[in-house]
Amino acid sequence: MSELLSLLVQQPRIQAGELARRLAVSQPTLSRLIAKAGAHVCRMGKGRATRYAHTRSVAGLGTRVPVHGVDEAGHIHRHGELHLLANGQHWFEHADGTGEFFAGLPPFVAEMGPQGYLGQDFSRRHPDLELPSRPLDWSADQLLLALARRGEDCTGQLILGGESLSRWLASAPLPVDPERYSELARSSLGVSTGAAVGGTQPKFTAFVDGRHVLVKFADTDRGGAASRWRDLLICEHLALETLRASGHLASRSRWMDIGGRRFLEVERCDRVGDRGRRPLLSLRALTHAYVGPGRDWTEASRQLVAAQRLSDADARAVRWLDTFGQLIGNTDRHPGNLSFHVESPGRFRLAPVYDMLPMVFAPVGASLVKRDFEPLPPSAATLDVWAEAGRQALAYWTRLTRTPELSAGFKERCARSRDAVEFLLARVPVR
Repeated sequence: MSELLSLLVQQPRIQAGELARRLAVSQPTLSRLIAKAGAHVCRMGKGRATRYAHTRSVAGLGTRVPVHGVDEAGHIHRHGELHLLANGQHWFEHADGTGEFFAGLPPFVAEMGPQGYLGQDFSRRHPDLELPSRPLDWSADQLLLALARRGEDCTGQLILGGESLSRWLASAPLPVDPERYSELARSSLGVSTGAAVGGTQPKFTAFVDGRHVLVKFADTDRGGAASRWRDLLICEHLALETLRASGHLASRSRWMDIGGRRFLEVERCDRVGDRGRRPLLSLRALTHAYVGPGRDWTEASRQLVAAQRLSDADARAVRWLDTFGQLIGNTDRHPGNLSFHVESPGRFRLAPVYDMLPMVFAPVGASLVKRDFEPLPPSAATLDVWAEAGRQALAYWTRLTRTPELSAGFKERCARSRDAVEFLLARVPVR
């Protein structure tokens, strides 16, 4: 059996005929060897396409992890089983018996991990798991352990492992009155609570009026960085309104001032009602899994269309959003800030936009840093969407200059930005 396992490590996903030939045994003998190996061997696929691989075992999990999904009605169902293979590889077996091989972690697993502000205290909140303090320092097996044991409230609709499933079944969202936001903000500044959602700005999650929301907030200080964040929270709300008015999917939001702080609620597009969920994967997860990392929104969407993972219509919408984002100074258009719902296995559709705002003016820590906003002309890739995106960007900047809740100094920056976009639109011969 040791020779069999050694060969499976060297030749992962080897077919039965080749495996028998390499071991110089008959097919019946090979079948007995595989049966004897038990959980050390993973069978992938069916019939003549069947392949085999050596498994690995994670303490507390074994060689496979059950995966369940929560649908939009809040009903739980078996989604499949994740097989842990040698060399950090994985085989995901869907509930219908089909499967997918991944050289690393499946994108849905990587996406579920603790991220950003709300994920930074995960290890401190769960000391029994004995994980490194920073999720960035976790190995793939440590991430799987965290998700399988404390992953009942991750991004998307999936729940890994029996322990996390039991925790979800025993839990229920607790309604929150916005009047408690100041209290929740103070609490979150001490220890982050809630879902492991990305982003470094202070925030917490809440269930308000039948909606799951992400709540960002800016402190009471009227000067410096805090004042700028207060302005930017309104900018984000108005950018999302602009996108919806122009026919694009965008998360619904509202802002409010409570107890001297400014709060921005943004509805989560992976939650439905009190218990329902939707699948959600970021552009980062999709590029890593299907086309390779390191691409901007426009190029990544083009590559995903070529790989038959995304529709032409969604790719055009992404180009539009990428262009609009540049023309409103959103310098934070990284692949984690654009997400997609799962249309079918391996096919995706654009989810509502979030985190769209002029981050070119964002503070760095407690300091305001002077940056110039320079809108760019179209490229060959964005020529078909640039003029309309530019007109919407101009309308957006104009609206900011007329928004009384924004500080006078910030409105002056918005006026200069509006002028820069207006000048560029007049100069570039695209209609």
